[in-house]
Amino acid sequence: MAIGAMTVLLLAAAASAATTRDAPKTTPPVSASVTTDRPESPTLVAVKRRGRLTRCIGSAGFAHTDNRGHARLDADFCRAMAAAILGDAEAVRFVPLSASDRFAALDEGRIDVLWRNSSWTMSRDAGEGFVFAGVNYYDGQGFLVRRSLSLNSATELNGARVCVQAGSTAQANADDFFRSRGIPYRPVVLPTEEAARDAYGREDCDALSADISALAASRAVLADSQAHTILSDVVSKEPLGPVVRAGDDRWADVVRWTLNAVILAEELGVTQGNVEAQAKDARDPRIRRLLGAEGDFGAMLGLSKTWAKDAVSAVGNYGEIFDRNLGSQSPLDLARGLNAQWNGRPPGLIYGLPIR
Repeated sequence: MAIGAMTVLLLAAAASAATTRDAPKTTPPVSASVTTDRPESPTLVAVKRRGRLTRCIGSAGFAHTDNRGHARLDADFCRAMAAAILGDAEAVRFVPLSASDRFAALDEGRIDVLWRNSSWTMSRDAGEGFVFAGVNYYDGQGFLVRRSLSLNSATELNGARVCVQAGSTAQANADDFFRSRGIPYRPVVLPTEEAARDAYGREDCDALSADISALAASRAVLADSQAHTILSDVVSKEPLGPVVRAGDDRWADVVRWTLNAVILAEELGVTQGNVEAQAKDARDPRIRRLLGAEGDFGAMLGLSKTWAKDAVSAVGNYGEIFDRNLGSQSPLDLARGLNAQWNGRPPGLIYGLPIR
């Protein structure tokens, strides 16, 4: 609401206060009205009929499982979707795809949703016609180098061999960085993230360039992780998030609001451990709406009343997902940084949309 509009409302309320001072004070109930003239989501119908969600997996830290079988960041968000839709977080089939194949697989209907650390760009959104349903991780591209090179900045990579992954934004971003500064370099383009990492490990290149989160994951699995460092240069903005096919707006809503539910849960203090108690005892109407204790917002999505509660019960809130997969409880030990809540200390860019 604009400040001017808010001021008008406050003045109007003040002007009428004298005549309504003795009127009974009631709080209007919040209700969720379902729009019935919107077409049903064919993807949601297919997922419910199949009894399983099919999605893509991606890089270490975001989609692989560890040696105990625990899912990673993007996989956890997909498990949250399965819980919200089907009531079963394990009703997921993970489809491994390369960066160059991922969008074709989505377009051809081989996967229902693409959760694979994909950057939201204009060409993918407006040009190729895919729909990004939100941002689950704010990243940026950087450079991993060997400490023995004693480099302080990527601007010192004059004439260096730089490994990048084909089919990603990494090559274009690296080229923009070096070309804009007049620095010659030699790109070494590999078909997969693993191939690029292995080439760097064999010293076939002097630096590995990718999203900083991917570099942290790569460093963690190198033979001597302490022998490598991520330079301070951040050469791009990489808003990563889930992608769906265009033309199925209601399916995009399911993906968007499931992501938003776990973000909002963290903001409101709802955790995997207390979600059941909060659903029963919370007095905060925001929490009650989120967890299905008040209103039926799941009906707007074609889901149950407890869709968001089921998602949080399965995987926790955004902060729990982050800490487990990328943060202090993981080998990557990444700081929240831009991925802190908007009202955190220090604040980040993660912001829960209101459910009302």
